[in-house]
Amino acid sequence: MKICMVGQGAFAKKHLEGLKRIRDAEVISIFGRTAETTEAVAQKYGIPHWTTNFDEALARPGLEAVILTSPTQVHAAQAIKCMRAGKHVEIEIPIADSLADAERIHAVQKETGLLAMGGHTRRFNPSHQWIHKKIKAGELKLQHLVVQTFFYRRMNMNAEGKPRSWTDHLLWHHACHTVDLFHYQTGEVASEACAMQGPMHPELKIAMDMSIQMKVPSGILCTLALSFNNNGPLGTWFRYICDNGTYIARYDELVDGYEKPVDVSKVDVSLDGIELQDREFIAAIQQKREPNASVAQVMPAMRVLDRLERTMK
Repeated sequence: MKICMVGQGAFAKKHLEGLKRIRDAEVISIFGRTAETTEAVAQKYGIPHWTTNFDEALARPGLEAVILTSPTQVHAAQAIKCMRAGKHVEIEIPIADSLADAERIHAVQKETGLLAMGGHTRRFNPSHQWIHKKIKAGELKLQHLVVQTFFYRRMNMNAEGKPRSWTDHLLWHHACHTVDLFHYQTGEVASEACAMQGPMHPELKIAMDMSIQMKVPSGILCTLALSFNNNGPLGTWFRYICDNGTYIARYDELVDGYEKPVDVSKVDVSLDGIELQDREFIAAIQQKREPNASVAQVMPAMRVLDRLERTMK
């Protein structure tokens, strides 16, 4: 599977680390907006071709698929361009920062018949997979998903501590993880959803704090708190309050309500959720099937995000 990586930042590197462990994956090109950093990443990961020209990257001989880790604001245009060029595409979360753009991506996917997948890593983290399998087997019944997403982003910096050329968003990026995961774990779509946001940052023009509540028709609740003001441990913690135990997922790690580790080493072939996400992308292309976290499957989350945004306006 000959792949082009779009982006050269922290998340592109996470994908490249995972792809090194996938036998069927070969990254033949990397596209970035800055020549120096793009070339450096290409050299580090042994990628034979790099470019700052997107059309040149898409025209590489034998290219079959593209992974987008570019700024959210260009996801829709780039994803559509990939599919118009006949390439399958995996779009890092969120697939877009508006419902209209998400619908445009979905429409082109249906028109072209190519595979388009959202980078909804929580579906693939072994911790969340372990919970999902227990729910599907009837061994757990979720009652309340309580989530904290806390970062310190008072300046426009990325995960590597470098200045960002674009602005991140609590709702369309970070809340998207939880909204989709809530749907995935319950097998339902939120029938009730509301949100409140705190003051807007004077320069970034985004809300730095947010509170979201959701409920699915069966009555299961989700409570999500998000902040870019948190000066402390960073990341997202998912507390699954179930009828038969409480579990806390921290990315690929899982503990019970008393912080006792839960062994998730046998859940899948890797403990790296991003690697597992990329394995699904490649396998779905090879097997000519819809992937887990296809654009069609994540559209309900995009619609709920749109509803939430409207409640805050």
